Amino acid sequence: MSTSAAARLPDRRDALLVVAAAVAVNLIGAVGVPFTATESAWFAALDLPAYYPPGWAFGVAWPILYALIGAAAALVYLGGREGEKPTGGSTRLARDARIALGLFAVQLVVNVAWSPVFWGLERADLGLVVLGLLLPLVVATTVAFDRVDRRAALLLVPYLAWVCFATALNYGIWALN
Repeated sequence: MSTSAAARLPDRRDALLVVAAAVAVNLIGAVGVPFTATESAWFAALDLPAYYPPGWAFGVAWPILYALIGAAAALVYLGGREGEKPTGGSTRLARDARIALGLFAVQLVVNVAWSPVFWGLERADLGLVVLGLLLPLVVATTVAFDRVDRRAALLLVPYLAWVCFATALNYGIWALN
């Protein structure tokens, strides 16, 4: 964690940024919702693994996960600011924060790509490929976040666990069908 971020208490603007980032990432994540068709003939015909959770679990888990990863990105942004000016002038992000947020953006794009691939194209095999890309990106993002703000990295741990579970689910569906 950067010294300046650790030394100062969060203010109202920081808190608003964290909330706004959580909402923004949820909105970005919602891009995949129109592709999700659990009542489709294709999905209904699939054999699902025994560990497939009830449908409502996805509607609970993803908004929470998106809020956590959005908050984590905001913490990295806040922790990575250099040369902050008391007058609110522009600041520059430290190199580690820029790298971390760049990885975050890439993994978020790959995350959002899964729904159109799996559901839209009805391709469990290609969905597994997307998750095979996403998983190392989430690990790399977590490591990069840790270099800027340990709390941000910890906020990504549930997301990492869920992506591992989603990969196992996707693999199970592919293997059974």
